[in-house]
Amino acid sequence: MASVNRVYSALKDLVNKDQRGFVTPAVFNSFASVAQMNIFNKLFDDAALNKRIRNAQSDAGRDKSRVKQANEDLSYFSKLSTISLTTGVGDKPSDLARVISIITTDATAKNVEIVYDEEKIDYILRSTLSAPSTSFPVALVSSDVQVFPTSIASVKMRYYKQPEGLNVTTGARVAIQPKFGYTVVAGKEVYSAANSVDFELPEHYFAELVVEIAKLIGVNLRDQDVYAYSVNEEKTA
Repeated sequence: MASVNRVYSALKDLVNKDQRGFVTPAVFNSFASVAQMNIFNKLFDDAALNKRIRNAQSDAGRDKSRVKQANEDLSYFSKLSTISLTTGVGDKPSDLARVISIITTDATAKNVEIVYDEEKIDYILRSTLSAPSTSFPVALVSSDVQVFPTSIASVKMRYYKQPEGLNVTTGARVAIQPKFGYTVVAGKEVYSAANSVDFELPEHYFAELVVEIAKLIGVNLRDQDVYAYSVNEEKTA
């Protein structure tokens, strides 16, 4: 996964290229999670675009396929959680980004139709032809998850989780956002793996993370040269 130390070091080199400023760890940490989320959200746009490219039969095959690459990157954030229901209502996972599918937890594991429109679910519930049943359940996903019929006690949701961070030493996932940790030695901030959290995005997003944080810092510092430089790097990457 992308090293927070490498990203921060590269970013300092970018911003300090003309000795025009200095990126402190506090500034970097304030933008690190935002940059990661921006790139994560862009993956969905890329996946939709790549699918259109494949449909147009202009996508490369096998390992060069853009569709395959986007799906592989998104699959890293795929997660399965069981949602307990009380009279058909349960809480959404706290780290939910986007729902993929919902199935029942019984032996037959039936697919649950997902609805996001309250008006549509009202129409379904009133229907004499398509009313939900244990064989054909329906879920309304809004502020919570409502499953019909309400006799269903639990469901399993497959979803894309929000990106968080990785333990620098073990590589294990942690519910903490990326952070450059340090100790002060002779008045300077020195990287400390024990206090740091790596990005959850794969290593090949290293350059995009540097550019994205540079753009965010450029806007924050009102430094148009930094912003222009980062945009140019993004276009030529």
